[in-house]
Formats: sequence, structure tokens, C-alpha cells
Amino acid sequence: MSAAPPSVACMAIARFPGIIIDCPDPAVLATFYGALLDWKVEVSPDWAEVRAEYGDRISFQQVEPYTPPIWPDQDVPQQLHLDVIVDDLDTAEAAVLGLGATKHDNQPGTSFRVFLDPAGHPFCLCVD
Repeated sequence: MSAAPPSVACMAIARFPGIIIDCPDPAVLATFYGALLDWKVEVSPDWAEVRAEYGDRISFQQVEPYTPPIWPDQDVPQQLHLDVIVDDLDTAEAAVLGLGATKHDNQPGTSFRVFLDPAGHPFCLCVD
């Protein structure tokens, strides 16, 4: 008979995790995502982050050499991507293109659109 795993009643073990994204220039990505999400941007050497007023954050760390993901191929996998919810795909598309995103050639759905951020990470604008 094995012992039951320990548990903590009615209490989360952790809070929302920090998401850290590798990139060649943290300030560029923090500026991009800060504008996309309307979050505060904080930049320091080799590191930057965007933070919501309610505490959530996304951080960016400099890595060298950096190799951007190639999506949808898996030769250089994406590892993660962000989905952000928008009210209108066309309006949001124009806005992210203006921030420096690139629309990906592969668009596999109708309720979302795939883009690449300035460092080449895929992200999706989603309406649901």
C-alpha cells in the first residue's frame, strides 16, 4: 500500500505563473506586447517585462544566439504561443501590424488569426 500524496485543502499551491519568453532583444518585445495589451513596460539589461495593473505579467529574456521558431513546421518548434482575445479581428490585425507583427501565411482557422511578433514567436488574435 502506497502513501497518499500530500494535499493542501482549499489552498492553491501557487499563483499565476510568470511566463518568460526567450528573444534577441527584450526591450523590443516588451514594447510590442505592452502596446498590444496596454500593460506597463519595464526594461533592464538582458530582461524586460510587461505587467497588467492587476498583477499578471509576461517577461522577456535575452538569449544569444537566438533562433526564432518556424511554425507550423517543427524543425524549430514554437515551444509556446500566446492567444489574445480581441473584439474585432480586422481592427486588431491592423493594430498589431502597425506595432511590427507579421501576419503568417498559414491561417488554419476562421475565429482566430496567426501572427509573428518582432522576434518571430507565433501568437493568435482570437474572437472567442
